[in-house]
Amino acid sequence: MPHSPSAPPAAREHAPLSRLAEGELHGVLGYQIAQASIATNAVFDHEVGHPETLRRLEYTVLALVHANPGCTARQLARGLAVTPPNITVCIDRLTARGLVLRSRGEADARVQHLRTTAAGGTLARRCTQRLVAGEASALAALSVAERAMLAELLHKVALTRARAAAR
Repeated sequence: MPHSPSAPPAAREHAPLSRLAEGELHGVLGYQIAQASIATNAVFDHEVGHPETLRRLEYTVLALVHANPGCTARQLARGLAVTPPNITVCIDRLTARGLVLRSRGEADARVQHLRTTAAGGTLARRCTQRLVAGEASALAALSVAERAMLAELLHKVALTRARAAAR
């Protein structure tokens, strides 16, 4: 049955677990993204956070450095919308664990380029594989095509940040 403002809230229009009617929040994407992130955060904690003692930002930085050898802290901070001091603390933790290496730039010694160590690359791959499997299990109600579509749509939403910054 299509949703209409005068119709009583359908079961699908209730906040998960609480049985609270979402009301107008049902159409607010930020709210729905926040609700969905509760499930994906739980997967992260179970698959990566607790077993590998990694925070979400640390995993994300590790995975991005692995995918982008030679990137800089500035690039990471901008790409993740995190302050440079917070990125530096995160990189310091990863470096202390032997997962990331810093090297001075040849053209500008003030710039530090980052890359993963062999252990860091292995950990990044293992964590990503565990997350993909964990999310597939947690989101089993979605088909493979629906998960792919959701990922594509969320990526498009994320790209709006870049367009807004260009204005």
